Formats: sequence, C-alpha cells, structure tokens
Amino acid sequence: MAGVKALVALSFSGAIGLTFLMLGCALEDYGVYWPLFVLIFYVISPIPYFIAKRVTYDSDATSSACRELAYFFTTGIVVSAFGFPVILARVAVPILFYLRPIGRRKRKQPPHEDADSGQPC
Repeated sequence: MAGVKALVALSFSGAIGLTFLMLGCALEDYGVYWPLFVLIFYVISPIPYFIAKRVTYDSDATSSACRELAYFFTTGIVVSAFGFPVILARVAVPILFYLRPIGRRKRKQPPHEDADSGQPC
C-alpha cells in the first residue's frame, strides 16, 4: 500500500508541476513559450529504462550493467529537465532566434573605398 501512496503522490506532484508550467507560459503579458521545451525531457526520460528492460534478461535479482546505465541516462535527463529552465532564464536572447532563414537577413554593404586615398567615400 505504501508503493501506491508514493505513486499517487508522485503523479499528483507531476500534474501540479505541468499545470504550473502551462500557466507560466500562458501569461499574455510575457509571451514567452520557450519553457515548453522542458516537455521534451518529460517525454524522453523513460526511454532508456524501457530499452534496458527490453534488452536485459530479468531472471536474477541482481542488477545488470545495462540497467544501471539506463538509470544513469534517465537521471541525467531528469536533471537536465531541471537545469534547462535555469539556462533559459540566464540567456538574454535564445539561440534559436538567430536560426531564422537566410533570405530574411539584411547584410550590410561594406563602405566603398576611394582608389586614390584608401579612405571610405
């Protein structure tokens, strides 16, 4: 029964966290939707565990190296889910802003130099 209570508490806290994430991004005054990229970490975090569970043979009670590696990767993904908003809060301009199509960029023309004096016109 203690396992069920822990699972219910974990799912409740996850639901509250996702609700606060959606509310934080839905405020029209700020118009910032970059924190929604944290949802990617929530989606990919169980993938290493599922792969390790599928690959390893589960007849013995001891843990295998593959399963331990999957736990390590899952822990790294979960820690990254907490660290990514901190990085987004520290960066003034997101890097993806600079990845717009090249056709929209206006390039500055270099000043023309006078052939005699070497000075710009």
